[in-house]
Amino acid sequence: MKSAYELAMERLEREAPVAKLSETQRQRLAEVDEKFKARIAEKEVFLGGLIVKAKEAGNPAEVAELEEQLARELARIRERCEAEKEDIRAQR
Repeated sequence: MKSAYELAMERLEREAPVAKLSETQRQRLAEVDEKFKARIAEKEVFLGGLIVKAKEAGNPAEVAELEEQLARELARIRERCEAEKEDIRAQR
């Protein structure tokens, strides 16, 4: 006898089958991940350094502003990453 989970997964597979990716697509997805991981690391290092300097200078307003900027930029980078990955997945 199948569990409710297994039945739900079978129903989901019938309604919206999972797309199979080619090896080229998988490689391109990995390249996109690496590229955006590097961009994220770059922003974290750069803005992280500025945040540390602002903390050392005792400037809480600047620290808050820089932390918000870092969060915005990381979100923007992640959105671009996902958009590029969706483009790759959509190609047939």
